[in-house]
Amino acid sequence: MHSDLNNFYASVECLHRNEIRNNPVAVCGDPAARHGIVLAKNYLAKAAGIKTGEAIWQAQQKCPELIVVPPNYPLYLRFSRLARSIYASYTDQVEPFGLDEAWLDVAGSCHLYGDGIKIANEIRERIKFEMGVTASVGVSYNKIFAKLGSDMKKPDATTVISRDNFKQIVWPLPAGDLLYVGHATERKLARYDITAIGDIANASPKYLKSFLGKWGEVLWSFANGYDNSPVIHMGEEALIKSVGNSITTPRDLETDEDVQIIFYVLGESVATRMREHGFKCRTVQIHIRDKTLFSFSLQGKFHKPTNLSSDIAEKAFSLFLANYSWLNPIRSIGLRGCDLVATNTLEQLSLFGDEKKSVKQEKAENTIDALRHRFGHLSVQRAVLLRDAALGSINPKEDHIIHPISFFKEGKLP
Repeated sequence: MHSDLNNFYASVECLHRNEIRNNPVAVCGDPAARHGIVLAKNYLAKAAGIKTGEAIWQAQQKCPELIVVPPNYPLYLRFSRLARSIYASYTDQVEPFGLDEAWLDVAGSCHLYGDGIKIANEIRERIKFEMGVTASVGVSYNKIFAKLGSDMKKPDATTVISRDNFKQIVWPLPAGDLLYVGHATERKLARYDITAIGDIANASPKYLKSFLGKWGEVLWSFANGYDNSPVIHMGEEALIKSVGNSITTPRDLETDEDVQIIFYVLGESVATRMREHGFKCRTVQIHIRDKTLFSFSLQGKFHKPTNLSSDIAEKAFSLFLANYSWLNPIRSIGLRGCDLVATNTLEQLSLFGDEKKSVKQEKAENTIDALRHRFGHLSVQRAVLLRDAALGSINPKEDHIIHPISFFKEGKLP
C-alpha cells in the first residue's frame, strides 16, 4: 500500500495554529532567497485555485486573503516520524517517499491484522486520532498502482486497485498521473497522440523507446502493472550512486567570477559529504539553468577518483567556461559527483601528477572538516568566496531543504 498524508505541511501548520485553520493557508518558501513558491496549501486555498509550485504573488492574486506561512521542517520531521511509527506497528517493510508519503508491504501481516483494506482503514483512523491529520491510502499488488490509488481520492480515503480492475481504473487516467511522467514527458507523449495511461500500456515498448529511450520501456511496464520492485525494509541502506547539491542563487549570476564562487560553494559541500560517507568520484556533472529557465547538463571525468573540493570545483568551472556563452544570466546551478568508489579503493599512481600536493590538499581539507564541525561551516572560508558576501556565505550542506527520495535506488542520495 501507499500512504500519503494529505496536504501535509499545511495540515500540520493548521493543526498547530488554531487562529489560521479556518482560513486559506499556504506554506511557502522564502522570497528573499528566491524560493518564493507554494510548497503546500490547505483545502480552502486549493478551492481558491492555488496550486503547488506557483509563485506567491500568483497565489495572492487568486486569493487576496491567503495566509502565507514559512516552512517549519523540524515540526514536519517530527510528524513524519510519528506516521512511520504507526506504519512500523504493522510491518518492517516501510519505504519513505519524501516526508509525507511511504510505501508499506503488509503481505506478511494480514494473518494478524486482516486484509490490506482493513489495515489501510485502521492506519487512516490511527493517523487521524493520534496525529490530528488525515491520510489517503492506495492498496494494490504493486508500488506504482498503490501510489496511483492514494492520489485518486483525497482526503482521508482508501482506494483499491487490483489485478482484476486496474484496466478499468488506471488506464483512463491522464498519462501525467503515472509516476515519473513529468510535464516534459507528458508533452512528448501527447505529440504522439498518447494522452492516457492506457495509451502507454497499449503502445509497443519499442515504439515508446524510439522517442523516450529506456524510459519508454519502463513506463510501458508501469502502465501494464508489471512493476515488481520490492518495498525496502526499514533501516536498509540505499545504493549510493552520486552525491550532489544544487541551489537557486540569491541573485542572477552575470559573470564568470559569480559562477566560480558558486562552484566552490557547491564543490565544498559535495566534497565534504563524500568524505563523510567514504567516497571519491570519477566524474563531475553540472546543471545550469538561466534566467529564461532554459537548462542543460554537462559532465567530465577525472584522471583518478577524488573527493577534494578544489578538484571538483575547478573541473566544474572548466566545463562551464568551455560551454556557456552568456546569452542570459544564470538563475541556478547544480553540481554532482558521480561514478563513486570507496575512499580506500586502490589507485594507480600517475607519473605526471603531483601526488605530494594531492596528499597535502587532502590533509588540509580533512582539517577544515574538523574545524567546521566544531566551530561552524563559515568559520573557515576560501578567499575567493569573500569577493561576494551574498554568494560566498551560502551553506548548501546544512540548508534544511527536504526533497522526495527517488523511486529508483540509483537516484538516492545520502
